[in-house]
Amino acid sequence: MQKMSNIYESAANTLGIFNSPCLTKVELRVACKGISDRDALSKPDPCVILKMQSHGQWFEVDRTEVIRTCINPVFSKLFTVDFYFEEVQRLRFEVHDISSNHNGLKEADFLGGMECTLGQIVSQRKLSKSLLKHGNTAGKSSITVIAEELSGNDDYVELSFSARKLDDKDFFSKSDPFLEIFRMNDDATQQLVHRTEVVMNNLNPAWKTFKVSVNSLCSGDQDRRLKCIVWDWDSNGKHDFIGEFSSTFKEMRGAMEGRQVQWECINPKYKAKKKNYKNSGIVILNQCKIHKMHSFLDYIMGGCQIQFTVAIDFTASNGDPRNSCSLHYIHPYQPNEYLKALVAVGEICQDYDSDKMFPAFGFGARIPPEYKVSHDFAINFNEDNPECAGIQGVVEAYQSCLPKLQLYGPTNIAPIIQKVAKSASEETNTQEASQYFILLILTDGVITDMADTREAIVHASHLPMSVIIVGVGNADFSDMQMLDGDDGILRSPKGEPVLRDIVQFVPFRNFKHASPAALAKSVLAEVPNQVVDYYNGKGIKPKCVSEYESSRTLAP
Repeated sequence: MQKMSNIYESAANTLGIFNSPCLTKVELRVACKGISDRDALSKPDPCVILKMQSHGQWFEVDRTEVIRTCINPVFSKLFTVDFYFEEVQRLRFEVHDISSNHNGLKEADFLGGMECTLGQIVSQRKLSKSLLKHGNTAGKSSITVIAEELSGNDDYVELSFSARKLDDKDFFSKSDPFLEIFRMNDDATQQLVHRTEVVMNNLNPAWKTFKVSVNSLCSGDQDRRLKCIVWDWDSNGKHDFIGEFSSTFKEMRGAMEGRQVQWECINPKYKAKKKNYKNSGIVILNQCKIHKMHSFLDYIMGGCQIQFTVAIDFTASNGDPRNSCSLHYIHPYQPNEYLKALVAVGEICQDYDSDKMFPAFGFGARIPPEYKVSHDFAINFNEDNPECAGIQGVVEAYQSCLPKLQLYGPTNIAPIIQKVAKSASEETNTQEASQYFILLILTDGVITDMADTREAIVHASHLPMSVIIVGVGNADFSDMQMLDGDDGILRSPKGEPVLRDIVQFVPFRNFKHASPAALAKSVLAEVPNQVVDYYNGKGIKPKCVSEYESSRTLAP
């Protein structure tokens, strides 16, 4: 068993991936200049799509809002991406003209693209490049991307603005107002923080509540000047100025606990010309709520346990375990792929689980005594207590159950997802961040019950759980990629989308010649974010504020 301990050691070394106190997040802002339209008579309706490269393929990460009839758009929506110093992260920004009757890309016209790495943007803070059309020809249009690190303060603020008695700028109807908030930077430039929606034909608009990070709003400086402008929207893109006012985040915080803050909206030209000019309306902040964002370590140090469960594929396609060609063959010195993947991922998870007891299940085999097919049997054959002591206990249970099974089929994984979801669902009743479930599924082929599995994953996306699927062997796993929502949104057969992306799929063969550390890093890299997204989304705080968190909050 000499080789086995080597796997343990190298898997244990990968713990470094969780030791960095926070994954650095970067906010990217985008603006374009001089976008030409395919139709010279009309201006385009631009939208920027951000794509990231993974294993040589481009996946959409996010997209901005569509700005109607505009050749120099400054987009309000931010892209938030994780920055890893040790990786080359290739990005592609694509500008598309989205026609108003169709928000998809089918009828959209491609107006140009720009490729770069995240490192280039971060090192320059502001990157401007030409937009290249098909065939890499550069036109007169360009794109600018500005990066800011979301450091330390990841808190969000929720703001709710309305206005009353705004100036009327339209002859035949009332103004169509929208509000823009700019942050004034140290170098005297201004940065758009948020643009509200347009409220049509209304001089007393109530704009929708919106969320923005404190970092984005004021760079963590409560006294930084914020410039707010009210415009009357015009379909030709030439919006009329109604008025403006200045504020600070400190002043906006006055709108907490039911109080309001209001400002006079001033048009400086009118003020200079008209003696009895008072204002062009009043803007009111009805609510300012601050949402504390907690990190992965806040939850772990607050006592959240990672409950690790493993499920192993015992279908006939694995081959007879007595035959050395079988994926389940137990070699005296060389662990098979199932064991390698189990140990690599399990070794990391077990450090976050205090009792080190892991439920382990099998699927797709006929089991004693009646030899009926089961898709969620305990591999220790103790249905009342399927837990094994430590990863070593799982390895031993796996090795001792193999000779007693008849490998069969089909490859159904929905039952095992539902089984773990049942435990996760009981956990939600506590309304505490005490247990988060990770299910590791090891399978040699494409699953048979895709519809049921999609349904089970959509249901599980509402629960404190994540699913990691490792494809073992050389089967064609292309259908499995659809379960990993990275390149599109996974939906149930009824069309319900996942609440959050909880599935990570990787073929083991991609890591065959790499260390187990690389496999573990690949499949577990998403977990900290998934844990944080779940609890922050539900508004659940860490169970007890750790010393780490209190020192983080008080740090200058």
